[in-house]
Amino acid sequence: MSSLQVNLRGKTFPGVAQAPPHHALASIKLTITHGQFACITGPSGCGKTTLLNVLAGLDHDYDGEIHLPLISEHQQPVIGYVFQAPRLLPWRTVEQNLTLIKERSASTADVGELLSLTGLTDFCHAYPERLSTGMQRRLALARAFVVEPDLLLLDEPFASLDEPTAARLRLLLLSIWRRHSTTVIFVTHDLREAIQLGQRIIRLTGAPGKVDLDMPIPLNPTERLDTQVIEAWRTRILQPG
Repeated sequence: MSSLQVNLRGKTFPGVAQAPPHHALASIKLTITHGQFACITGPSGCGKTTLLNVLAGLDHDYDGEIHLPLISEHQQPVIGYVFQAPRLLPWRTVEQNLTLIKERSASTADVGELLSLTGLTDFCHAYPERLSTGMQRRLALARAFVVEPDLLLLDEPFASLDEPTAARLRLLLLSIWRRHSTTVIFVTHDLREAIQLGQRIIRLTGAPGKVDLDMPIPLNPTERLDTQVIEAWRTRILQPG
């Protein structure tokens, strides 16, 4: 599979009423290899979500070129997207939220296995309103993987959770990712989270967002659980120059 190629020269939202145009992104040039887990971080309003929407094909009004990682010469990649809110279907059960997506794709994913991995087997017949916020987040992860994505985009999926729950879901995400050949782009404002998860950190400046740091994070799974190691990397990244 080819790499994801991003050459984004600019993204501007038009002015509305008395508000001037908003220049959200500028000069984003990236190559993300197949199977890599990349984290995008930066201050609020720097264009992280806007960049994901461009990569997902939800926004075509930009200046630049996006070359998605082709499966073959004529086959486009399957893209999964985990939004900031879980966006579950409230009239469908946990299991139905997964099977409905599977039926609409060419996926051969095992729904039962994903329910087991996310600890939702005993809740397969429950409706989303009966789930805790953490369980809804787990279901959103399972739904993203049920389509067997070649490219998975995640937009601050754990931001609203307490730290113990978020920590468990980070480990769950890593566990599922290691079982699949999936390229992951994970947006977060939390630098510690980015260090724990990412093989690579891409930091954007304030708007208009552009890349001001692109750093590999060569940590092994044990080091990613060590708070002292993570804090040392955080200090290194935050050092000026």
